[in-house]
Amino acid sequence: MLKAAIVGAGHFAYRMHIPVLAARPEVTLDSVCRLGRAELDLIRDEFGFAFATEDWREILDRDIDIAVIASPHNLHYEQARAFLEKGCHVLVEKPMCLDPAEAWDLVRIAAECKRELLVAYGWNYKTGLDTLRDFTARIGTIEHVVCHMASFTRGIFSGGGMERWKHIAIQPDRSTWEAPDQGGGYAYGQLSHALGILFWATDLRVAEVRSMAFQAPTDIDLHDAAAVRFTNGATGVLSGSCGVPNGHGFEVDLRLYGTKGSVLLDIETERMVLKTEGGETEVAQVSPGDWTYSCEGPPNRLVDVALGRERNESAGDIGARAVETLHAVLQSASQGGLAHSISLDSRADKA
Repeated sequence: MLKAAIVGAGHFAYRMHIPVLAARPEVTLDSVCRLGRAELDLIRDEFGFAFATEDWREILDRDIDIAVIASPHNLHYEQARAFLEKGCHVLVEKPMCLDPAEAWDLVRIAAECKRELLVAYGWNYKTGLDTLRDFTARIGTIEHVVCHMASFTRGIFSGGGMERWKHIAIQPDRSTWEAPDQGGGYAYGQLSHALGILFWATDLRVAEVRSMAFQAPTDIDLHDAAAVRFTNGATGVLSGSCGVPNGHGFEVDLRLYGTKGSVLLDIETERMVLKTEGGETEVAQVSPGDWTYSCEGPPNRLVDVALGRERNESAGDIGARAVETLHAVLQSASQGGLAHSISLDSRADKA
């Protein structure tokens, strides 16, 4: 049996991560942490946790095998590091943290401790999406990238949008999306999903960014546009928008252009197309609904990798490349679009 701890048992952990782990016969729900004693006790009693605390450090004294870090983004580094060094396999919510150097430090620590570090990228575990890697391997050296994500989240980032969850016992905390110092805003909150796919499908790494952002009155980004240069010399365009009207689904578009072909991924219409020389076209077979977003994949995979059964498809280096990219996008935007270079000190070779 694997003993599990949940650190930051907020709305999403209550709605997704905890029920998934509770359904696994190989898992014992040992410890849970969150602020707010009434909510903490509710979660403890509903799921049968053996130990509940408002101080996450108290869990470090317990016998734990796997940990889920679902606290505010600015707390991820310290908490994930502590549980990795304790000897746990760790699933951390995206973005894995806010500082690129800290992100790569977590990658280093996981490797040194010989433990798996997973980031909660739900799409990386969807049926049939692994064909993207196969297609990408056939287009040669990537020279240009278009990566876009838009979602129905204007209300969430603008002070509303919580009505859909009013029936759930544990309510969302607005600071998750609206506090700039905690990683609020569209880039960290949503565009990170699309980058999780891009950096899972390729070994690309961003070197330089020039960007602009459309700000909310609360000083978080609602829409983002960036031109990037990758370390291999390739160019790219990254964009994100909260402007999809309510009642519609996620829009995630990824186009990769290489020396031998191109790949299109369109999550909304469930299309994946490989184009190669001579007018050849190959279309992946996708069943309707296979790519509808949900996040049961990462916590299930946390269990599987801890048992040595499966491969980690959202490893720490994917999350770290996303963090350094998002950090650069927001830094450039805050400086009026000035070029922001990503320091080698925050890269995998340094870690």
